[in-house]
Amino acid sequence: MSGEDAAGMPGPAPDERPQPEGRRNLEGHRIDPVVEAEHDSRRAVISALVEDEPGVLARVSGLVSRRQFNIESLTVGPTTVEGHSRITMVVEETDPGIDQIEKQMAKLKPVISVGEVSGSAVTSELVLLKVHGEEPDKVHAIAEMYDGEALDAGPETITVQLTGDESKIDDAIDAFDQFGIIEIARTGQTALARGNIPTAPGEKPGTAGEPTTPNTQ
Repeated sequence: MSGEDAAGMPGPAPDERPQPEGRRNLEGHRIDPVVEAEHDSRRAVISALVEDEPGVLARVSGLVSRRQFNIESLTVGPTTVEGHSRITMVVEETDPGIDQIEKQMAKLKPVISVGEVSGSAVTSELVLLKVHGEEPDKVHAIAEMYDGEALDAGPETITVQLTGDESKIDDAIDAFDQFGIIEIARTGQTALARGNIPTAPGEKPGTAGEPTTPNTQ
């Protein structure tokens, strides 16, 4: 109904009122879809050094996903400093979105330093493929072609391990598809910046040095 609502207050009914459009950014402000459309999405690799605390990975991934930013892959592992881990996250976002992800991650207490990996980073991932084993010679030939290794081979299935950049992994998966892929597990990308460029702000490559206090930028 319109004119008066259920409480007797004048005005349109709830379903007749204008509804806001667009999503909210990481600060809770609604993003104008017209403004957001002015920026093209791109893939970004974000590296964060974090303190090893229970639930830190869940806190980081939850912060990003609940604001509707898409995480393509997420990896975590130890660094050169005991008690520290590196989180590598690949996202497909606009430049303002990427900037907001970095700023909001930096506010989390366990996060020591965070930033987009600059330049042409060295990236790699690992994949395990289980395929039908009726043609073992051909399976092993394809594995060798892509520098892979058979980890398990039986009369019915063969499991192969592959490592490399995303393009190489995708090509290998296409090649193995002819045998019938039964199961697949991919780790997602991990990355380091090339040369002496810090992978995360504050790192000192070549000295095993890492910042020890949270990034306040």
